[in-house]
Amino acid sequence: AAAEFGLPVTFHIADPTAFFKPIDAHNERYEELGEHPDWAFNTPGLYSFAELMAMQENMIKNNPATTFIMAHVGCYSENLAQVAAWLERYPNMYIDIAERIGDLGRQPYTARRFLTRYADRIVFGTDSYPTRTFDYYPIYYRFLQTFDEYFRYDPSQNGNQGRFRICGVGLEAEVLEKLYRRNIEKLLRKA
Repeated sequence: AAAEFGLPVTFHIADPTAFFKPIDAHNERYEELGEHPDWAFNTPGLYSFAELMAMQENMIKNNPATTFIMAHVGCYSENLAQVAAWLERYPNMYIDIAERIGDLGRQPYTARRFLTRYADRIVFGTDSYPTRTFDYYPIYYRFLQTFDEYFRYDPSQNGNQGRFRICGVGLEAEVLEKLYRRNIEKLLRKA
């Protein structure tokens, strides 16, 4: 039905790779998972991260007439080379950047090249409910629009989303316009 009516489908199948690893001092999201142990997917009997990525790819491949916006940088922001391979292979795949600037900002040179190269296939998102969205915008703007270095990206400032800081990618105005507005307008006009 989505393909028939030209409606894009946003799909989220997996969380960060750290959520599939043991919750111990070596896990970069130890604090976050310690606070929310129910977010961990490392229990035997659950799908592995690799199995979920295979399911995601099969869904996109087997439905070429459906446009998918894969949430969270294709649910694999830790591996931009893999996401790039999918974008090359599947013209019906788009991604959003919601809640993954922490991963993107740790690899600013690679992320900048990726965001620029695939600027026609990326949409802006914060993964935040409306009343919190305005708290999130300044951090996203700082990440996308500046070359600021080594800053906190978690608006709560509690560091629960990883023990790292990020660097801005300083995208060009043309790329920003596509991410912020033009790409989603294009997708919604098909509907």
